[in-house]
Amino acid sequence: MKLINIGFGNMISAGRLIAIVSPESAPIKRMVQEARDRGVLIDATYGRRTRAVLIMDNDHLVLSALQPETVANRAAGEKDNAEEEAE
Repeated sequence: MKLINIGFGNMISAGRLIAIVSPESAPIKRMVQEARDRGVLIDATYGRRTRAVLIMDNDHLVLSALQPETVANRAAGEKDNAEEEAE
């Protein structure tokens, strides 16, 4: 089971991830509100601005403060720029 770091030490299972989308469009905002109403929204932003919405295979939505590209790179196993500069 591969885990993806979605920021602030939070991890999700890579095998359960369906899509990584930006939260700006109206349909995604509706999806987030509906998930919040149904109780299947997981907010992992720690109060910061939501930059990526992760859609899981069990109808849960996970909010992340990381850019969708950063999460996608981590899912692909690549290092992002912050990790490369630290080494």
